[in-house]
Amino acid sequence: MAPWIVAARRVASMAQFSTPKTASLLHRRGLAGSADHHGPPKVNFWQDPLNPSKWKEEHFVIVSLVGWGALFYGGYKFFTRGKGKNEEKVGASDKA
Repeated sequence: MAPWIVAARRVASMAQFSTPKTASLLHRRGLAGSADHHGPPKVNFWQDPLNPSKWKEEHFVIVSLVGWGALFYGGYKFFTRGKGKNEEKVGASDKA
């Protein structure tokens, strides 16, 4: 074979091997698009307690779970008060 064909093949093979190396150096964002802010910035719930639409998502979840927990616990305590206690009430007529 002619030497210029061998040289051309070597250059072509080197170009093929160098392409993946340079491609790996390119910056790819992947799923980093969630860091782009769209709309108003989110705040902590204690900074604007009357506007839940501005709260951070984590704070909204925490406040919601605490609220539901307080509601269920309060309902449980309200509807089960006095049940399970077998105390006798002592009146004035029972003392004699």
